[in-house]
Parts: sequence; C-alpha cells; structure tokens
Amino acid sequence: MSDTEARLAALEARIKGLEDQLAIYQLIATYGPSVDSRTGNVTASLWAEDGAYDFGAEPLIGAENVGSLVNIEPHIHYVADGCAHVLSMPHVTVEGDKAVATGYSRVYLNQGDHWRVERASANRWELTRTAEGWRVQNRVNRLLDGRPEARELLSDGVEPKG
Repeated sequence: MSDTEARLAALEARIKGLEDQLAIYQLIATYGPSVDSRTGNVTASLWAEDGAYDFGAEPLIGAENVGSLVNIEPHIHYVADGCAHVLSMPHVTVEGDKAVATGYSRVYLNQGDHWRVERASANRWELTRTAEGWRVQNRVNRLLDGRPEARELLSDGVEPKG
C-alpha cells in the first residue's frame, strides 16, 4: 500500500467514525422532541425491534412497547401541562457495529410561571448498527438520587477499558 493509499484509508476510517458519532448524537437528540410531542412512532423508530428501555420500573421490551410510553401516565399529564425531556451530549464509544453512549437526562415540568426539574438521571444507551442505521438496543436510566446504580452507569461509560 502506498503512502497516499494509507493516508486515504486512514482518512476514510476517521470520517466513518465521525459519521457514526454524529448519527448517534442525532438519534439521542431525537428522543426528547419525539416523547414531548407524543410521537410514538418516531420514539419507537429509535429502538431496535427487540430493544429495551429500563427506566427503573418494569422494562419496556420491543420498539413498539417503547414507543407506547408516550401514551401512559404520568407522561400524558406531563405533556398536557408542558414538559421538556432534555438530554446532555453523551460520551460515545464505538466499536464496530456496537456503541455505548453515557450521559444525563432531565425532565422539566411547567409549574405555571416557572419550571422545575422532575427527574435527573444517569443514562446508558447501548446501540447497534442495523440496515436502517444506528438503533437503541438497550437504554438504562437511573435516578441521580444518591444510590450507587446511577454512579456505576456513569463510571462504566467513561472509565478507560484496559
């Protein structure tokens, strides 16, 4: 392989990595607007067909079930009163066709003339590359309430593996 070919191959690999990271950012950034607009089909489309969402209660299994969370209480009430699901820019690691994104989420609720944070959580998004692009295989969400589970989610996502 010539020097030019090697440089071109390295550049292509870097661009592919950046495209993967951007696609994952876009996927995660879509979650808040899709649930706050109660657009269940868009929410479902973010998940792999057999994907799961564990938010501390009974996990939702399957993309359709995850999408249906927009039609359950207290979510319906939150949207009716005004809410915002806001996700931080996550720390992302990509290894082949698998990725992990680690970050925070907050749910803001309208309280008339002000907003309050209803929940602040640590999140681990396990993603897989599909024929349709990156999809969520598993999302784990734990309240930042002092219990070790949330801290473990965060540290597992950012500690160097070695």
